[in-house]
Amino acid sequence: MPVHMSPAAPILVVTKKLTGAELRAFKDRPFADMIKFVVDVRQKKIALGGEMHVDAEAVLLDQGSTQADLWGGNYFPGSKEAECIEYTSLINMRPAQDNTSMLVVNPEVRDAMRAIVFALVGHGEPWS
Repeated sequence: MPVHMSPAAPILVVTKKLTGAELRAFKDRPFADMIKFVVDVRQKKIALGGEMHVDAEAVLLDQGSTQADLWGGNYFPGSKEAECIEYTSLINMRPAQDNTSMLVVNPEVRDAMRAIVFALVGHGEPWS
């Protein structure tokens, strides 16, 4: 169910596995090769889409997520499983949580993000 829909950048909060058609709906909206995402590692849900990670982050915060549990990245359909997730976002810069760069540096957080993305979005399968 879309939480926010604009012609260029829908945002969808996902708590169960996306279908291929749901994933395809993000192609070219707004990026041709990737989907921005924000994961709530505690509630094990993901907000997909938007032009900026902060857009998806705001949706999750409005739904009761806690800032400390939200981490952003990019998903690349059609990539190999080991390369389909990029753990980089401005929202990840959190000195108070020992993350001073855009890249998620904590391997446990990256593992939690990966598990949620693989369970709800995919392992890098193509758009089709």
